[in-house]
Amino acid sequence: MYSGKSIARLEDTRFLTGKGRYVADLLPADALHAVVLRSPHAHADLGAINTEMARAMPGIVGIFTSADLAADNLAPLPCTAVLASVSPMIVPPRPVLASNRVRHLGEAVALVIATSAAAARDAAEAIEVSYDALPAMIDGASALAADAAQIWPEAPGNEAFRFLKGDRAATDAAFAQADHIISADLFNNRVHAAPIEPRAALAQFDGRRFELIFTGMGVHGIRRQLATVFRLPEEAFHLVCPDVGGGFGAKNFLFPEYVLALWAARKLGRVISWQAEPSEEFAAAVHGRDLRAKARLALDKAGRFLALEISS
Repeated sequence: MYSGKSIARLEDTRFLTGKGRYVADLLPADALHAVVLRSPHAHADLGAINTEMARAMPGIVGIFTSADLAADNLAPLPCTAVLASVSPMIVPPRPVLASNRVRHLGEAVALVIATSAAAARDAAEAIEVSYDALPAMIDGASALAADAAQIWPEAPGNEAFRFLKGDRAATDAAFAQADHIISADLFNNRVHAAPIEPRAALAQFDGRRFELIFTGMGVHGIRRQLATVFRLPEEAFHLVCPDVGGGFGAKNFLFPEYVLALWAARKLGRVISWQAEPSEEFAAAVHGRDLRAKARLALDKAGRFLALEISS
């Protein structure tokens, strides 16, 4: 029995002596390097993408946009938080590369593949993109304002769903007879996990099966989602998570860059390496929290809880 006993950690010596094996440590010498061009706007109509100058730069193997993905019939990224108890829940399609409009700062617009990461970054900076900036919001409260810009046409008022749980009549009755009512407006700030190791991926395709080595927190859910995007059986994907330099929940998702790396590996017949820059993570990885709530607590004379009401 281990209850109450200290358990010796087995991995510390390996990490403390620099013998951890992260995605960047597994890079083959002949791998191609991927860089993603991102939108500098949080909300904008996307116009022409001129890649002529970038394609002529040294070391460039390919530059791709949403039209290239559409030609291969890739599906949008699936939503993993569809609530069965909520009806209707609006789930707009999330593209791997933006098409016609960008909807968040850092959204992927184009993919550059080159013989070195430096060459790919230089070419990405040479791509000319036409944007028509639209009004943007920086938090959920402003997005729900009556005059807020519409982000998705499928979601009027920028509302994905409404969720009600509990007994409305009983709650109202409890507050009506309460001796004391405590109210609070709460704000849980938006956070970014900021792990030491940014997201990274190594992708290859052997003509039959994909292999993805990535900075993940599990493989089974990601494999199911990849199967959906590529419209292939799950058995077509082999996923590996080596040592991970921090995750804190932020690496538990399928990101567009993983799809892009796999797609490019199949397209070009080469191993593709993608490694995010630390600054890139703040715009392109997931955020958490940003929760605003109004809460009321009903109590009797003895301080016993009668009802709790939360609107968030």
